[in-house]
Amino acid sequence: MLGAIELPTYLVGVIMIILLPGPNSIYVLSLAARRGVRAGYRGAAGVFCGDTVLMVLSAAGVASLLQANELAFSVVKYAGAGYLTYLAVGMMRAAWSMWRARHESVPDDEPLVAAEAGTEGPAEDERPFRRAFVICLFNPKAILFFISFFVQFVDPTYAYPALSFLVLGAIAQVVSLLYLTALIFGGTWLATAFRRRKRLSAAATSAVGALFLGFAAKLSLSGA
Repeated sequence: MLGAIELPTYLVGVIMIILLPGPNSIYVLSLAARRGVRAGYRGAAGVFCGDTVLMVLSAAGVASLLQANELAFSVVKYAGAGYLTYLAVGMMRAAWSMWRARHESVPDDEPLVAAEAGTEGPAEDERPFRRAFVICLFNPKAILFFISFFVQFVDPTYAYPALSFLVLGAIAQVVSLLYLTALIFGGTWLATAFRRRKRLSAAATSAVGALFLGFAAKLSLSGA
């Protein structure tokens, strides 16, 4: 179909890859748990747009540039690791605030987290779309992945390979949207379960922060 080959195999591969936990999916899950479905979908839109930009850059050959230019790759890599660390520190601070307030009574309509991860101000200042978008863009390994994975399913004799990339990218985005939707509604269920359990909420937020620190370390230690 438009130069895209072995689509059943590609679909299985995409599903397996998207199901692997990463900073994008973890952030959307955490966002939905903290602020609800609407905020979760704003974060998912940021992931969707960020992945689209990375796919376009991959098709345009930016992956080759990053592989050839070690300095450019390092700049993007360490900037991304720094941003993930910043988010992790914010989550740890939010968890500490919840732990200190664990004995206080909680109204039924209070949100899951009292302090917003990575921000000093109220929850409305987080801007979920922008944050998710930035998390996506500061991941040079994603660009290299897209070009190396997609090219295996493009017919080399097809005259318009850009259309093949478009088909493969559209399929990946549909699968991603379905998965993020499941995470969003799962996150709101967790929010209800954690609402009056501040110790459990603090532990969950700390775990997400620790995951983000792990993602930052993994990214900073990765090579082109």
